[in-house]
Amino acid sequence: MNLDLLFTTSSSIAMLGWLALVVSLLARRPFLREYVAKLGVPLVLSAFYVALIVAYWGSGKGGFDTLDNVALLFESRGILLAGWIHYLAFDLLVGVHLAERSERDGVPRLVMLPIFAATLFFGPMGYLAYHVLRPLLARRSVAAAS
Repeated sequence: MNLDLLFTTSSSIAMLGWLALVVSLLARRPFLREYVAKLGVPLVLSAFYVALIVAYWGSGKGGFDTLDNVALLFESRGILLAGWIHYLAFDLLVGVHLAERSERDGVPRLVMLPIFAATLFFGPMGYLAYHVLRPLLARRSVAAAS
């Protein structure tokens, strides 16, 4: 298994998911969110993840019980790549969740772009940003409606 090729491929596929998510929000094409960003891309990334875990789990030392053991576990390039793909899949799914919430909450679509960027690059930071900004935007929209 060529890990460098799988890294590039999985990262490119994840970017396709993020692009589909952004286009679905800005162009109001929910099928892109539902079938590409929410279903298709995460399923492909999940398959890559499972293949890596099956192939490389025995090669890693360490475990999840201490920080030092986690560091040892990720010394295996195959396990490290599995961890990277795990991040790619879950950050995209968090982005999908935030897109769905933003539509229900009435958050302006353009506001979501920097939140998506924060979620793509820093996962929980984007999630936190959304939930910090949402009440501010809700108040602003209520005041504008008066």
